[in-house]
Amino acid sequence: MLINAAYATCQRLARRHYENFPVASWLMPADARPHIAAIYAFARIADDFADEGDREAGDRLALLADWQRRLDEAAEGRVAIVGHTEHDAVFVALAETLRTSAAGHGLLTDLLSAFRQDVTTKRYETWADILDYCRRSANPVGRLVLLVTGYRDEALARRSDAVCTALQLTNFWQDLARDWQNGRLYVPLELVRHHDAQPVDLDHANWTPEWRAALSDVGARTQALFAEGRPVADNVRGRLRWELRATWLGGRRILDRLTAADYDVFRARPSLDWRDAAGIAAGAVTWHVSA
Repeated sequence: MLINAAYATCQRLARRHYENFPVASWLMPADARPHIAAIYAFARIADDFADEGDREAGDRLALLADWQRRLDEAAEGRVAIVGHTEHDAVFVALAETLRTSAAGHGLLTDLLSAFRQDVTTKRYETWADILDYCRRSANPVGRLVLLVTGYRDEALARRSDAVCTALQLTNFWQDLARDWQNGRLYVPLELVRHHDAQPVDLDHANWTPEWRAALSDVGARTQALFAEGRPVADNVRGRLRWELRATWLGGRRILDRLTAADYDVFRARPSLDWRDAAGIAAGAVTWHVSA
């Protein structure tokens, strides 16, 4: 399987989905787009394994274990072509990305550990627990973007971590109603208890003052993470600067809408559409560099 064809397959896989993360858009530096697409395709398929509700948990974990095995082999430059499938293409491309761009095998392993946790864990006790999950489920994405675009600065990576965690948390609050229907809750239980919020109210889509207070609490923490990470877009060059500005602005726009709606996603789930593009573009142009 030719490497260029493998990357093209990854780019097609990436275009099928939307996330609150950069996915090889036209704003991304051209030479980085194939690598970002390979990383995204690897993560997207693994995430689908974790979320396949029609499979038993043991089967999903087995699929993820096999994905880890193939990742380890790709990191060593060994890629087994089974049937010229999309999965084969992902690892052909990923092996080349790992070889040429210093993208971290360990970061991809962190992603897989988070996906395994998705299979087995439906509640989080503390804020530290949810941040640890984000450290493995979201932060590797930003760090990998920096690596494939040539940035190796740890301070910059920590800024990226803050943004990626904020984006992941925003998605959790945005999808609270959907996640609850699927048996998951990402609001830490220590904060649920602190605000005296009652999980039974979520069964009836009853958005109480207590739940509003709990979400306002986690929302404020998320806003602080966006603020902490904002300078990441000030310390990169070229197209990546515009990509990161747009990503930050899009995430904050969703969080602002959640805040304005008192986080009541049972009434309406805020999202972005084509009408937001102009506002995000204008915000990227008028962006003020952080002090």
